[in-house]
Amino acid sequence: MAASNKSLTNEQEKELADIANKIVAEGKGVLAADEINATMDKRFGNIGVENTAENRRIYRELMISAADEERQLSDYISGVILHDETFHQSNDQQERLVNVLIKQGIYPGIKLDKGVVPLPGTDDEVTAQGLDELNGRCAEYKKHGAAFAKWRCVLKIGSSTPSHLAMEQNATVLARYASVCQQHGIVPIVEPEVLRDGDHDLEKNQQVTEQVLSYTYKALMDHHVYLEGTLLKPNMVTAGQSCSKKYTAEEISKATVTALQRTVPAAVPGIVFLSGGQTEEESTANLDAMNKLNVVKPWRLSFSFARALQASALKAWQGKPKNRQQAQKELLTRASANSQATQGNYFGNVITSASGADNFVSQHVY
Repeated sequence: MAASNKSLTNEQEKELADIANKIVAEGKGVLAADEINATMDKRFGNIGVENTAENRRIYRELMISAADEERQLSDYISGVILHDETFHQSNDQQERLVNVLIKQGIYPGIKLDKGVVPLPGTDDEVTAQGLDELNGRCAEYKKHGAAFAKWRCVLKIGSSTPSHLAMEQNATVLARYASVCQQHGIVPIVEPEVLRDGDHDLEKNQQVTEQVLSYTYKALMDHHVYLEGTLLKPNMVTAGQSCSKKYTAEEISKATVTALQRTVPAAVPGIVFLSGGQTEEESTANLDAMNKLNVVKPWRLSFSFARALQASALKAWQGKPKNRQQAQKELLTRASANSQATQGNYFGNVITSASGADNFVSQHVY
């Protein structure tokens, strides 16, 4: 057995563990607002808004400052993942958006991967780039307020995929990223996403998800990553988008939790699911069903949604200042519903502007 390589001090470990646990505190989750500009171009295009840096700033500031007479974002959201552009932007009062979050008790996070690139020697599989100069970037982001980060790798289900090479390489990339983050006091959210593209059934997705997570945690251990100072952002186990068979929230929750029980160490404080193009309501209902399951779950089960939190807010906003409060109300309503779901207390179908709209995007990048 290889000897342990403790590269963090006790103080560093405590800082990381404290942040990770607070991000998945009871009733709290993460808002992912780190979409690349090409993705924002599509989303703004759907509502007739020009995709400019200023419009992106206005929209993301709207979300970050969401509040009404009874609620505020920090009631439900513990962390917000930012794009580099947003990380350096300020509101109309010239206050950095990062500081707006910190004042509310919300941790600022940063997207660190630089997108997917082809993985040579595979059947159209990919890996994520951005490890070059990651050490320096982490130092700068930490200096300016980042408490956690996210790195996304994607794997595809096909007749011959995901391959051993793709699972191994993506797991290694995630482990290297996580290790660098922790050296700088940044909690790494590890995101190995199994895409929904395809006609595979629930059982196939569960099998592949278990394989991918097994490779991921093998690599994290090999790289001496401090698991207590990490979070996992996986896909929920669902059938492929084109699968003819439909599954209930109870079936999805059982398959997902079983996959996690078989692969994710108890040392990991929490799991913040991605929505993977599910509708807002599907994402909430599936998360709630997982938390209602009466089985051993040593980690908190929460959310790190983008489309499943933003779709209704974006539809309500339409790029018009007069719609700002309504858009914020939609965001808070969805955040509240997911907060309830993290506690297994979501009992109703909360109708918001786009709650039933399909958010699926084929071969999604962001």
